[in-house]
Amino acid sequence: MEQQKLPNATLILVFGIISIVTCCCYGIIGLIFGIIGLVLAKKATILYAVNPSMYEGYNNVKLGKTLSIIGIVLNILVIFFFVWIISIIGWDALQNEELMRERMEDYFQNLE
Repeated sequence: MEQQKLPNATLILVFGIISIVTCCCYGIIGLIFGIIGLVLAKKATILYAVNPSMYEGYNNVKLGKTLSIIGIVLNILVIFFFVWIISIIGWDALQNEELMRERMEDYFQNLE
């Protein structure tokens, strides 16, 4: 019997890569891609576990799942970083460069 490719195996891998690459986009876009990749990987893993001799491409699923997990963690860290920055300098300082510079200097002087 000829082996079939696992459904969405390549897509899972691509979503894992995209979730890591887009972590610079405020963490939201990459988090969405990472979660979708993880859900698709779970479905593909269940399908592969039922009949492993029928499917090929499970390595792409495993790698995509790993990349999705790494992407989710990175995106959560980026979100926490931006929340931390906004809590330090305030939302209004993000729009005004001089005010941002003042608040950052005040913050770092208080650390010393």
